Amino acid sequence: AFAHHSFAMFDNQKNVTLDGTVKEFQWTNPHSWIQLVVKDPATGKEVEWSIEGGSPNGLSRSGWKRTSLKPGDKAVAVIHPLKDGTNGGSLVSVEVNGVKVGGARS
Repeated sequence: AFAHHSFAMFDNQKNVTLDGTVKEFQWTNPHSWIQLVVKDPATGKEVEWSIEGGSPNGLSRSGWKRTSLKPGDKAVAVIHPLKDGTNGGSLVSVEVNGVKVGGARS
């Protein structure tokens, strides 16, 4: 069932917590995406992270909706980061405006 996906680019042994503002939530197949603007602790500048989530079908079975994240929402996301160190990762969990959204991946 998961043969068509490879998660080799993500460091599944590491969790990173990102605290930022939702720029965009893409409710698309085959995977949803969260664009999260986060303040870089080293530079203080805002940087954009691309976070890959599950499919809309799988996420909806976990309680997600197309409207679960909206531009401007404050979000805290836990991700498995990209191994190459660029600003991206695979979604583990997310809280929006202090409320946990359903499961991340199905």
